[in-house]
Amino acid sequence: MSQKRMVRPGGRSARVQESVHAAVRDLIAESGRDALTVPQVAARAGVTPSTVYRRWGDLQELLSDVAVERLRPETPPEDRGSLAADLAAWTELFLDEMSSPAGRAYLRDALLGDPDGSNAGQCSAYAADQVEVVLARAVARGEAAPAAETVMDRVVAPIMYRILFRPDGLDAAYARRLAAEVLA
Repeated sequence: MSQKRMVRPGGRSARVQESVHAAVRDLIAESGRDALTVPQVAARAGVTPSTVYRRWGDLQELLSDVAVERLRPETPPEDRGSLAADLAAWTELFLDEMSSPAGRAYLRDALLGDPDGSNAGQCSAYAADQVEVVLARAVARGEAAPAAETVMDRVVAPIMYRILFRPDGLDAAYARRLAAEVLA
C-alpha cells in the first residue's frame, strides 16, 4: 500500500496535503496539466520535492490523489420530493459532471495513478453514497426503492462505460432514461 493512503487525518500531514493539492490545482489552471512537474508543485506548496515523492511516489499518483478529492461530491443530492424526481436529477448532474472536460480529466487521472485500485474504489464509493442518500429518502417517504447496487449497475455503470468508451449521445435525456428504467 502506498504511503498516501496512510496519511493522518489532521495536523501537519493534512496541511501538507491541502497545500500540495492547492498547488496542483493552481498550476494546472495557470499552465495546463502537461506542463506540471513535481518541483513546480513542491515550490508552490512550500515543501521539498522529496516530500511530494515520499508521500505520493510520482506525479501521476499525486494527480490521481487530487482527482479523487475533486470528484468527491460537495453537497448531498437534491431532494425533489419523490424517488423518480430525485434519481433523475442526481443522474443528470452525475452525467454532466463526469462527462465534462474537467470530469473526464479527473477520471483519467484518478485511474492512471491508481496502482492498487483504491482510488477507483473511492470514486465508486462517492457515487454509491449519493445513491444511498436518494434511496433512503425515498424509503423514509414510504416509496419502494431498488437496492443501491441495482442503481449502481443499471445507472452509474452504463454512464461510466459510455463516458470512457462511447461518449456520443451522452445527454440529459440519456440520464433520465436510465433513471426511469431502473425504477420501472
